[in-house]
Amino acid sequence: MKGIKKSKGVAILLAMILILAGLAYYASLILSSAPGAAEDMNIKLGLDLAGGVSITYKVETENPTSEQMKDTIYKLQKRVEGYSTEVSVYQEGDDRITVEIPGVKDANAILEELGKPGSLEFRDPTGNVYMTGLEVQSAEAAVVQDEFQNKQNVVKLTLTEEGAQIFAEITAANIGKNCPIVYDGEVISNPTVKSAINGGEAIIEGMSSYEEAENLASSIRIGALSLELSELQSQVVGAQLGTNAIASALKAAAIGLALIAVFMIAYYWIPGVAATIALAIYTTLVIAVIYLFEITLTLPGIAGIILSIGMAVDANVIIFARIREEIAAGSSVHIAIKTGFKKALSAIIDGNITTLIAAIVLGFMGSGTVKGFAYTLAVGIILSMFTALAVTRVILHGLYCLGFRDEKFYGRQKELKSIGFMAKKPVFFIISLVVIVAGFVGMGVNHANGNGALNLSLEFVGGTATTVDMGKDYTLAEIDDEVVPYFEEITGDSNVQVQKVEGSNQVVFKTRVLELEERENLNKSLEENLGIDTSTLSSNNISSTISGEMTKDAVIAVIISTICMLIYIWFRFSDLRFASTAILALVHDVLVILTCYALFRLTVGSTFIAVMLTIIGYSINATIVIFDRVRENLKNVKRLDKATLQDVSDKSVTQTLSRSLNTSLTTFVMVLLLYILGVASIRDFALPLMVGIVSGTYSSICIATELWFVSKTRLGKGRVE
Repeated sequence: MKGIKKSKGVAILLAMILILAGLAYYASLILSSAPGAAEDMNIKLGLDLAGGVSITYKVETENPTSEQMKDTIYKLQKRVEGYSTEVSVYQEGDDRITVEIPGVKDANAILEELGKPGSLEFRDPTGNVYMTGLEVQSAEAAVVQDEFQNKQNVVKLTLTEEGAQIFAEITAANIGKNCPIVYDGEVISNPTVKSAINGGEAIIEGMSSYEEAENLASSIRIGALSLELSELQSQVVGAQLGTNAIASALKAAAIGLALIAVFMIAYYWIPGVAATIALAIYTTLVIAVIYLFEITLTLPGIAGIILSIGMAVDANVIIFARIREEIAAGSSVHIAIKTGFKKALSAIIDGNITTLIAAIVLGFMGSGTVKGFAYTLAVGIILSMFTALAVTRVILHGLYCLGFRDEKFYGRQKELKSIGFMAKKPVFFIISLVVIVAGFVGMGVNHANGNGALNLSLEFVGGTATTVDMGKDYTLAEIDDEVVPYFEEITGDSNVQVQKVEGSNQVVFKTRVLELEERENLNKSLEENLGIDTSTLSSNNISSTISGEMTKDAVIAVIISTICMLIYIWFRFSDLRFASTAILALVHDVLVILTCYALFRLTVGSTFIAVMLTIIGYSINATIVIFDRVRENLKNVKRLDKATLQDVSDKSVTQTLSRSLNTSLTTFVMVLLLYILGVASIRDFALPLMVGIVSGTYSSICIATELWFVSKTRLGKGRVE
């Protein structure tokens, strides 16, 4: 019998190693940039890592208003998100709009597929325009079945509320007649009205192929813009960051994984071995899924994945702590493993689903980098739960069958004396209050000095794009070392973005807005120090790439996701106090990070949103784990008074203390390596993340449960509810 079990263990471990080897080989093909690597096996990369196509449109409409420009930019942003979530759309000068799409090199192909933006009109049978593209909310190609079950290619239209009302009236009055759709003066479709169409949804039939339906849908979508545009120029632009950015991030990941493996094995021994193998499988699975779902990866996205590797350890830590507790309680190793996974299940599921809710809402409602981040976050959450609850379990079972059955291989949880966290809550609250107030004071001082409350980047406030013909082909590293310092000297700001134009010696430098005198000084500096022919220089003011509408989308998405998280926690814990105090702890961490940005004058750009969203997920997860233990311990209490409640709270935080510290340590190490090894832009991302990890750990241990205790005891009045 023992021989059979041992052979089973060997089979399990061999299967896991083969799976890991296969996934690792697949991941290496995806990540490989070496000559001969299959081009279709590469992950889609953002503008910062791989460059892409830059298309500049000229507004043909005379004297466009700022509102029309903003509306067109926002709609164009939503239109081109079909290519990538990481596109950039911004205003250049008074009458131009630039679209930057990552990961592609053929500008003509994009222009052909995107279509020529022009005017779209819906006309009645007598030729009167009753509706324009402004009333079209979406247009998509589809395949449907008619009444005879035959497949046909169609275009599905969804109209705005105003458009739906107009469309219902026109179709009701023209049944059996043709109502043409005209694009730039040319009839692109002449459908027959079969019946009155209510509800704001319609189908255009008669497409000979799916490609024809796609082309018509594309024309309708692009014709829904507020302004008529024409192509002015298109060019292929290089990566904003050098290959060093990816190399340093991958190096940080490799070193981090090695350190985590050493820590897990040293601290947990055999369970640590299982976690290390599962973590390696998790990492390769993340890479594979990102490739398969064509998620565009930017540098913050890489950092987010590396961060998720650290966070993926969390579920394993929870399980292993439970196993040690069961062994200490007298259970056999076999029973302890089984019970440990069972008792850890609720904390793992609640913590991860709470974060997954946020990712889903952000994915549906966000735009741009928020949507891209949400996809990456969702992938990380789902795969980390799978590897912890399934893969780690199978590997641990295999190791047990292989002969590692003695409790010395798993450890025994020492009985820790409860630490009086609740008694120290006034000190904790004061520390948090001081840090948060310092942030607001710092923002006030910055604003009073005319520097702005926060150091907003070009993505939020726009700036000036200066195109320079360098006279020779510079590498990005050479540009950073030899050219950028002259821009920083003139602007007094280190926030300078660099982009090479492929096939030429031109380089685009994006800075804060430059006044005429500053532009003249810059020209003189470049001519005197670098011998640049200033006649080749051109400068244009550019708008922000993160528009007000995108910011509004992000804020609304965060608010709705927070409400959804609150409802879920309330439902799972059957106590609104758990939900409300968890959200308060989350707000605490957001304000602490804001303090970091204000006092250190870190650049607030697209990565700022990613940092905030990452810490929201990290903080809520850590808090849920402690609350799960509080909920469990309350079941064993027969009579609940304030003293007992304080004992339960202190005991729960103490019991989960090693989990909180171990998870924070592994996550912090990963981000610290990013800070040490990463390029300058990644350091601006890593520093606030480190602050957020420390704050999230602190709030989970010293703020969340303490707030719950206060609310449970009716704000110190002595009554327990």
